[in-house]
Amino acid sequence: MAIWDTLKRELDKAGQVAQGALDEGKLRLELHRAKQRADEAAASLGFAVYRAKAAGGELEGERYASLAANIMTAEAEIARVEREIETVKTSRAATS
Repeated sequence: MAIWDTLKRELDKAGQVAQGALDEGKLRLELHRAKQRADEAAASLGFAVYRAKAAGGELEGERYASLAANIMTAEAEIARVEREIETVKTSRAATS
């Protein structure tokens, strides 16, 4: 019976490690998408400033605030996902 208990423990441990790797992979994909959103938000701000300057004016304060808020939101999402990845890595290292 001891061999079956040992086998079960090892299989459970392997399953936990595999689940941790899967969780980290999902988070890395989420991180990639969040970075893409941040890049798109920054590009939108840059294009808006360029268009305003090309038209001989300045970007309206409300428009700037809205576009800057999009960037800040994306950066906060990036930071959140990076923290989650570190948490998963730490728990996976503790399991190994």
